[in-house]
Amino acid sequence: MERTFRVLVPFGLLALAAVSSAQTGNPQPVKGKRGMVVSDEALASEAGAEMLRKGGNAVDAAVATGFALAVVQPAAGNIGGGGFMLVRMADGRTVFLDYREVAPKAASRNMYLDGKGEPVPGASLFGLKAAGVPGSVMGMHEAHRRFGRLPWRQVVEPSVRLARGFRVSATLANALMGSREDLEKFPESKRVYLRGGNLYKAGETMRLPDLARTLTRIQQRGADGFYRGETARLIAQDMRQRGGLITEQDLADYRVRLREPLKGSYRGHEILTAPPPSSGGAVMLQMMNVLEVYPMPRAEYGSARRTHLMIEAMKLAFADRAEYFGDPEFVQVPTEKLIDKAYATDQRRRIDATKATPSATIKPGLSRPRESDHTTHYSVVDSDGNAVSCTTTLNMSFGSTDTVRGTGILMNNEMDDFAVKPGTPNGFGLVQGERNAIQPGKRPLSSMTPTIVLRDGKPFLVVGSPGGPTIINTVMEVILNVIDYGMDVQQAVNAPRFHHQWLPDVTRFERYGLSPDTLSILRSMGHKLEERGTQGIAHCIAIDPKTGVRKGAADRRYPDARAIGQ
Repeated sequence: MERTFRVLVPFGLLALAAVSSAQTGNPQPVKGKRGMVVSDEALASEAGAEMLRKGGNAVDAAVATGFALAVVQPAAGNIGGGGFMLVRMADGRTVFLDYREVAPKAASRNMYLDGKGEPVPGASLFGLKAAGVPGSVMGMHEAHRRFGRLPWRQVVEPSVRLARGFRVSATLANALMGSREDLEKFPESKRVYLRGGNLYKAGETMRLPDLARTLTRIQQRGADGFYRGETARLIAQDMRQRGGLITEQDLADYRVRLREPLKGSYRGHEILTAPPPSSGGAVMLQMMNVLEVYPMPRAEYGSARRTHLMIEAMKLAFADRAEYFGDPEFVQVPTEKLIDKAYATDQRRRIDATKATPSATIKPGLSRPRESDHTTHYSVVDSDGNAVSCTTTLNMSFGSTDTVRGTGILMNNEMDDFAVKPGTPNGFGLVQGERNAIQPGKRPLSSMTPTIVLRDGKPFLVVGSPGGPTIINTVMEVILNVIDYGMDVQQAVNAPRFHHQWLPDVTRFERYGLSPDTLSILRSMGHKLEERGTQGIAHCIAIDPKTGVRKGAADRRYPDARAIGQ
């Protein structure tokens, strides 16, 4: 079933046309010789930049940015959710930190179904029962423990300071207004984030004393300040009293998973990206492998041929996503087969260059046997060449819209990312299989795709985006815009985007993104096309291979996003 999602982008903000910055007047990327932080919010980017100025490295800056986003961008930044962080240190050490939420021990396969075996509307989306065990705090703590340079207290301090009072942006004010109806369902959310019904206006000061106390406990005790002690007690108590499932033992048992990033290549560039339980990296590499052999001359940007080939590659990869992906600790995911270039050759044979292939006829390609709505992404590079690509989420905008009493913590609704009923679309319209069914301790499938592109063994692009399943295509399109079409990083991020996810069988494109001639040709080939507002909020850093200058591009789809260079 189609749903209208709550989004942070103000109504009327349109996607930018696919033309050069000289034609549109788009600004150039922000440049910095020693470091760069790009995130959705200027205050969060500044928190990260502050760590770089004080001698911290990219991980210090990323952790400070992440905690700051939990305060100033409560629709997606979080300590009540989870995410993935891809770290690539200058000495070559690379690690993917999986701090995705997990299903509580009391979760069960059919917990959101009614007596007839059908999903109960809203049950996996709203309220504390929709929440998985959060991973963000432990994930950021583990990243800092392994790679950070500054004291922990110092990197958490900006978020504590912000929680005591910060200026509300127009974007946040609009987001709160847009989600008012859902937030008002829960008295604590109404009290804390809607000021009892007296909604915040842009320019006013928001004070979050409960969240400041929670962050102070984290600052003083590290991860134990969240997963044990007073914060854990308050979470578990509210869960017991209001129908949630998370217990103090669930919190105490949470662990970060350290995984090997997926590695692929595209036209001579090495791609480091997200492994399962994210589907993002593998699906993106599948598509890039299929497209790599086709010439993509710059003159063909926006052409019907180029768009058709990309749409067909998207359909094939998303069909595989529905069949093969899940938590690798619970199911066997054939990742290496899916990202093998020989498999891409087989997939390529399924593409008809002259007409669209109906999704109903596309089946998973291997032989037998066999999101956020609002998420947020930030990218960091420091003076030494250490790089961090981090995507974190509550799932939908403001997550479950339910705030744990006495903590200021908005909880995620990540349980909807499981297959609540295998074969039935989730909140993003994604059809998912049995491998992603709910099980205690299991991590739900994700589309988050934090990615680092290497050129000649050194970081060249650091990129990611929010947007549920559109994340995968957004990240790929930004990368292709740079590598195939020679765009500078700001042009690549600003350029319009499109998305197909196999089912439903429709290509959604940003307004002005495809010319009338291209639309006409695609329709004649059998493509179903639907105009949409905006797709993703990609934040990217490019490192000039010759000069080493860091070029930060904040996505213009999000008015308060900022790149801050050093």
